[in-house]
Amino acid sequence: MEISKPLLVFFSLVFFNLSFSWAAPDPTYQSLLQCLSEIIPSPNVSAVIVSNNNPSFASILESRIHNARFNRTSTLKPTIIITPSDESLVSAAVICSQKVGFQLKIRSGGHDYEALSYTSDKPFFLLDMYNLREVSIDIPDESAWVQTGATLGELYYHIWEKSNVHGFPAGVCPTVGVGGHIGGAGYGTMIRKYGLTTDYVIDAKIVDVNGKILDRKAMGEDLFWAIRGAGGANFGVVTAYKIKLVKVPEKVTVFRVERFLDNNGTEVAFKWQTVGATTDPNLFTRMLLQPNTNDKQRTVKVTVMGLYLGDINGLLTLLNKDFPELRLNKENCTEMPWIDSVLWWANFDLGTPPNVLLDRNNTDTKFVKRKSDYVQTPIPRDGLESLWQKMVQNEKVGLTCNSYGGKMDEIDPKESAFPHRKGNLYKIQYSINWDDPSIEADIKYTTQAKAVHEFMTQFVSKNPRRAYLNYRDIDIGSAKTWSYEEGKVYGESYFAENFDRLVDVKTAVDPNNFFRNEQSIPPRSTKAA
Repeated sequence: MEISKPLLVFFSLVFFNLSFSWAAPDPTYQSLLQCLSEIIPSPNVSAVIVSNNNPSFASILESRIHNARFNRTSTLKPTIIITPSDESLVSAAVICSQKVGFQLKIRSGGHDYEALSYTSDKPFFLLDMYNLREVSIDIPDESAWVQTGATLGELYYHIWEKSNVHGFPAGVCPTVGVGGHIGGAGYGTMIRKYGLTTDYVIDAKIVDVNGKILDRKAMGEDLFWAIRGAGGANFGVVTAYKIKLVKVPEKVTVFRVERFLDNNGTEVAFKWQTVGATTDPNLFTRMLLQPNTNDKQRTVKVTVMGLYLGDINGLLTLLNKDFPELRLNKENCTEMPWIDSVLWWANFDLGTPPNVLLDRNNTDTKFVKRKSDYVQTPIPRDGLESLWQKMVQNEKVGLTCNSYGGKMDEIDPKESAFPHRKGNLYKIQYSINWDDPSIEADIKYTTQAKAVHEFMTQFVSKNPRRAYLNYRDIDIGSAKTWSYEEGKVYGESYFAENFDRLVDVKTAVDPNNFFRNEQSIPPRSTKAA
């Protein structure tokens, strides 16, 4: 079939216009590219800038979005994504974003529950740390340098490559980014033995608001204190951490026990509250409370799972003494190398090879809402009974309770920016996931989460009611003008008595408030918002 000349001209023009729409970037792109090229005179600079009309833009943005609530058509997307491959490009991006007049958001792994690292209500650039992912292990020194674009899975894998008796006390989700996790005081299954990720940071590199690359000595102890627990993106762009590794046995033991309420579930939940925080620090336990159906009746399932830094016999001896109500037996337990316990906690099948930890693919993004609390005195039995009723009424909200005590009781709350140490029995994460993309579903399920959280007010920490930064929750409060008064609302929940010192650090290193998000630390006097 022959195409007429007018049609051929028409299709040629359409193709040209479609190609031109992303091949010829807008003035913002050109201004940024020119600025970056002046600082780093390389023909490859353009390769790290992805404008929102580039065919690769959507795949890069969505590859590290872990909450579908913030991937709607109505969500404001970044104008440009910058994907630096070295520190000099990070420095240039900080300088040029200010020169071009755009806010800069910083994303490591994209697990921010409220998406504050990659969304905004005003035009912005996204600095995606994905390509800064080098992990350098030094076993003789028992340390490692890890760039903030690496994932926890990559860190664990590279430790395992070099040693089967070393680990790092970080989280259980392998796709979480190192940058946000460590910066916000990440924790994991060795929290009672060793404490938090931030307790093992011995050096760091940060790009400040002037584009200078600073190590611990150059940044000073106040800023080094602040980036360990308050999130580095408040003060600059952390590009790497130097961490101390910890010793792990050649074999560890994991276990899982489930009980419904009609099979001693309430008694298990009641006793766990004190045992979890007071037993041997080599044992970490997590209690899951989940609405469920058993024998056609709505009820709550109580699950206790744990990691013991020792063998099965040692674990059974310990828990038969400290926690007989659990009725733990050998069949509930599995002995394995520490790296296999990492895979077990990440819900991989036994026998899965460790190289699966290198997989960054984001394959199952759901709509989610999270909230958090700290419990300092045990909830009484009648309080638990009333909680079961509330959970049955709000049928999708689960509670993940993580034991404290041990090393956490030994570290001063002012040692780093993270304050929630001694006096806490356990931390709660309220979790709800759903698949329905409608706004009605969003309202329904976030309301359920709020209802259970509100009900728990009587049982949790007070004055202030404390919350965990890495379980970001915008309901606590948000900044519109970044005044001290606005910041104090959420700042004292996340940082308690450390909030004022954080404000002082912010004022010293970023007085014009360039590095900001809707829950960032404000300077004493905000000049730019």
